[in-house]
Amino acid sequence: MWKAIADHISQATGQPFAGDQTRSVGGGCINRASSLSDGDRTFFVKLNQASQVEMFAAESLALRQMYDTRTIRVPEPICWGSEGDTAYIVMEWLDLGGGRGDTEAWRQMGRNLAALHNTSCDRGFGWDRNNTIGSTPQFNDWMDNWADFFAEQRIGYQLRLAGRRGGNFGNKERIVEAVRAQLAHHQPEPALIHGDLWSGNASITSEGTPTILDPAAYFGDREADLAMTELFGGFPPAFYRGYEKASPLDSGYAQRKSLYNLYHVLNHFNLFGGGYASQAQRTIDRLLK
Repeated sequence: MWKAIADHISQATGQPFAGDQTRSVGGGCINRASSLSDGDRTFFVKLNQASQVEMFAAESLALRQMYDTRTIRVPEPICWGSEGDTAYIVMEWLDLGGGRGDTEAWRQMGRNLAALHNTSCDRGFGWDRNNTIGSTPQFNDWMDNWADFFAEQRIGYQLRLAGRRGGNFGNKERIVEAVRAQLAHHQPEPALIHGDLWSGNASITSEGTPTILDPAAYFGDREADLAMTELFGGFPPAFYRGYEKASPLDSGYAQRKSLYNLYHVLNHFNLFGGGYASQAQRTIDRLLK
């Protein structure tokens, strides 16, 4: 397998790559991850079952689209494919682990994310293909109306999935219509968003460059990215100052952010169960008042 991946890297980069040194590295709870090196060049490789190759295809497309904006640093995708019963994606190796206390780097992270969000699309809300949020399918059929897109393709799907997983959050149609109603008068410009921007998917390189990873990208409301940064502990305050100075949010964001984060809380219930059910129910109860 490693020889096949090394050969694919050689083909993709146009430079011979032996790739005879591997080392297991942290890759989250969904994929296995390794470094692959020939002593001169090193790449980051994520592995999963061969059936997940389309997940890696979508990730590669998202990374390329974000990389080509030249706004915020993401690892450059190199290649993806499958070998035997294993799917893989190869990307640029970045030396992460810069200080969380690097105020200027986090301020720059905010500015750069705002610049990414300036990438718009005249096709409306959605993306060119479906992808995943964690390991959950994420559907991205193009729609003109943001309220319809978020209510149906985000909250509606997660509620249907939750019902199959034993979750009972009330009348699904009523919840979806309440989401639609709350967003009915909010008409954002479609923005290229990361889609899964929690603290584990943002880092600073050893050189001090702000970097985001593992996208679940689509064209949506930029506020959805900002909302998720607040969901699991939040980003450093400098990040929000940098973003606000570059691209101020309107006052309605404070009310909408919990609605946007309901999508991720429901997804965490569908993936992990546990206490996420009560967290989701509290948001739904507020929505239905």
